[in-house]
Parts: sequence; C-alpha cells; structure tokens
Amino acid sequence: MAANYDKIAKVYDLLSRMVYGNHIRKSQVCLLKYIPAGSCILIVGGGTGWILEEITNQFNAGLTIDYVESSSQMITLSKKKWHGDNHVSFINLPIENFTAGHLYDVVLTPFLFDNFDAAKAGLLFNNMHGQLKTKGIWLYADFVYIENESPVWQKILLKTMYLFFRLTSNIETNQLENMESSFNNRYQKIFESWFYGRFIRSQAYQKL
Repeated sequence: MAANYDKIAKVYDLLSRMVYGNHIRKSQVCLLKYIPAGSCILIVGGGTGWILEEITNQFNAGLTIDYVESSSQMITLSKKKWHGDNHVSFINLPIENFTAGHLYDVVLTPFLFDNFDAAKAGLLFNNMHGQLKTKGIWLYADFVYIENESPVWQKILLKTMYLFFRLTSNIETNQLENMESSFNNRYQKIFESWFYGRFIRSQAYQKL
C-alpha cells in the first residue's frame, strides 16, 4: 500500500512548524526564483498546497501546474489555496501512477523521495526525468543525513520522524536515500542552500 497522509493532513503544517520552525518553508521558497515565467510545472509532494500561494506571489498568471498528490485530504486543502490566474490541475494519484503525456519546464519535488526505498525512488526519479524538457529545471529539497558525519541529534530526529510517519502514513522505508547521484551526469547544479543545521538541503538543477 502506498504512503498516504490523509490522517494527519489537517495538522501536517502545524507539526512541521513545531519541529522545524520555518525551515521547511524556507527551503522550498528559496527555489522558486528559478521558475521561468510561463512555465508548465509538475509539483509532487506539495502537501497542503501552501507552496501554490508562494508561487502565485511571484507569478499571478501564466503558469500551468499539475499538482500530483496521493492524499485526498491534502488535495482538498490544496484546492483552497490562492493560485491567482494560473491554471492548476489537482491530480489525486500516487506519482508512480501518473504520466502526463507532455513535457514540463519545471519539476518541483519537496521532501518526496524520503518516502520511498532506493529501488522505488530510482524508478520515480527516472519517470519524472523523462517528463522534464532538456534545459528544464528540477527544484529539489529534502533532508540529508550522512553516516559518521552528521551529528547524533539528526540521527535521533530522523529515526523518530520515520517511526511517526510509518505509523500514521504507511511510508515504506525507514532511511533516507541519497538522490544526489541520480542527478550526476544528467543535470547541472545551479543552486544549493542549507537549513536547520545542515539537516535540510535545497538544490536547483538544470537538465543537460
């Protein structure tokens, strides 16, 4: 069974702020400057949809957005968010079951791959890679933990986080996968920033 955040959708943002303050939000907002005007965008892992309002603060019109989310409750909350005159399609499907049939200018995947084991994360990456135009932009944010390098508090917090989400949302893994290698040789990194004691990393890539 795929991960599903229905049970905690209404309190998800509150829980995030309680643990991480405003760092989750900042790690995504800092990437939005790399969205070109008039883009066709795929958003996967947008949660409650607050990111739509942040995007609309920069572009009140002219964007076409496919908002793919497996949680019906997250979709309900996202539909209430302001998106100006941008065209937003809300698609209530797991990303592994979605194929657009066209190419995107931008792919945005905030805190997505930490839900999947290595094999499935790789498959999902390749699927979205194939739907991104050459020279397209991939905006990526997620947690980072490096064994024997990251501080102990990050390991404890990571284990606690995975236990909570396995119990409430049925995520299928209990460890972070290093997705950076998936971008190697296929993308050029054009931006990187760190948050929350270097536990959260934001990156913008351009497809070669």
